[in-house]
Amino acid sequence: MSLFSFVLGLADDALILGHRLSEWSGKAPMLEEDIALSNLGLDLIGQARLYYQYAAEIEGKGGSEDDLAYLRDEHAYTNLLLVEQQNGDFAVTMVRQLLYAAFAHPYLQAMQGSRDQRLAEIAAKAVKEMAYHVRHASEWVIRLGDGTQESHARAQIAFDDLWMYTGEMFHVSDDERALIAQGIAPDRAAIKPAWDLTLHRVLREATLQRPKDGWMQTGGRTRQHTEHLGRLLAEMQVIHRAHPGVTW
Repeated sequence: MSLFSFVLGLADDALILGHRLSEWSGKAPMLEEDIALSNLGLDLIGQARLYYQYAAEIEGKGGSEDDLAYLRDEHAYTNLLLVEQQNGDFAVTMVRQLLYAAFAHPYLQAMQGSRDQRLAEIAAKAVKEMAYHVRHASEWVIRLGDGTQESHARAQIAFDDLWMYTGEMFHVSDDERALIAQGIAPDRAAIKPAWDLTLHRVLREATLQRPKDGWMQTGGRTRQHTEHLGRLLAEMQVIHRAHPGVTW
């Protein structure tokens, strides 16, 4: 895996999940949460910009962050399948956010020690944001799980449905191992104990059951996506593609 591909994957993860959260704008269950979800989305889109800017520089073809975000089709994206899953109800969104943030926070903590100074600098900024994402999602999952019979059931269903996408976060390809060996990329497999610990704490307080580990769905990193990504990109990219080169 080249450094360009590695950075691009991180950017795609952040952009797609950021866009998913932005879809709650004006639709969240309460005004305060409407603002909170918008802010979480902005955090992720801000991280995506930093990664895309760096990726464009690495590529060296004169492209920009906008080119990478708006001018690729779904088969060029390498984001995790988890982040492209639809928002569903509020429980699905919060569980998806927890599953991702509980991984991203310790991953960014580790990436602060990257030998790549640019990645270390991005991680130092983003890790503070992801610490809040973990806390926010955890509080909501606990509130839903230990709430009413209905909210508990919905939260459990969300975990059961999304669990099969979690294994991809820890998969390390042979190509990525080279970046790990060089001290550039953190070892994804080494992050799992911290992720497990966070989930164990939250699930216990939420009175929810951890789904059983089994077959895991993969494909995002190799550009094989669910039907949801194409629809998301069509909406996200329509203005830029309709008015190429326009600045606001």
